[in-house]
Amino acid sequence: MSIIAKKTEAIIKAQNLRKVYKLGREKVVALDNINIEIKKGEVCCILGTSGSGKSTLLNMLAGLEKPTRGDIIVNKHIINKLSEKKLAVFRQKYIGFVFQSYNLIPTLTAVENVALPLVFKRIWKRKRMKMSQSMLKLVGLGDRVKHKPTQMSGGQQQRVGIARAFVSKPSVVFADEPTGNLDSKTTVEVIELMIKVAKENNLTLVIVTHDREIAEYSDRIIQLKDGNVTDDYTIDHTHKIEKTEETEELTEIQEIKEDLGEIPI
Repeated sequence: MSIIAKKTEAIIKAQNLRKVYKLGREKVVALDNINIEIKKGEVCCILGTSGSGKSTLLNMLAGLEKPTRGDIIVNKHIINKLSEKKLAVFRQKYIGFVFQSYNLIPTLTAVENVALPLVFKRIWKRKRMKMSQSMLKLVGLGDRVKHKPTQMSGGQQQRVGIARAFVSKPSVVFADEPTGNLDSKTTVEVIELMIKVAKENNLTLVIVTHDREIAEYSDRIIQLKDGNVTDDYTIDHTHKIEKTEETEELTEIQEIKEDLGEIPI
């Protein structure tokens, strides 16, 4: 008996997507006939320079803006045909966001900020606080649960933002330039953390960035220019894993040699 591997279904589909803005008498085409699919559990990066249409595409996929033409299907829902009320409920249930400017409420503690999505889901306070504390521990902030945003660094605030986005285990998390306000070291930490949490929970992560180095961490890159997809390709991380394992092995051998050198003969 032969076993056929089940193909991973697309959780996001954009079909003949077009967005036109009117500026006085002038029409600006932000997106022009976009057709893409993003699979469940995939880490996908939308890459492009300023004005390429990448943020507009993210807003379309997240249901924050309506397209001029075309359909957006997320988790089998045609979201551009939902009413504003149903769309708000849909986002609460299926979507998480990580913002460049963190968007934390300054009067709330870290754990209270993380718990906000759970409030809208009407989860009991004791349970949502427990879930939020667990998520903060997962992102390395177990000792910062009672700290307010002003008492934390930019990297720590973004970790709170990541915890908030993932705490309710949404189907898709959208991250719009999530490292734009961070230094290079913290940028790597934040990107790796988001991908780690997404992979562990089999969630789809869509990152929008202008930085190719950040894009290289994803499974797939969709490149935009002037509202059009100019490239769409997957990234093989196997060689990176093998290189890391090889480096670790060489380091271990070197340490053993150094230890042996210190033993008197």
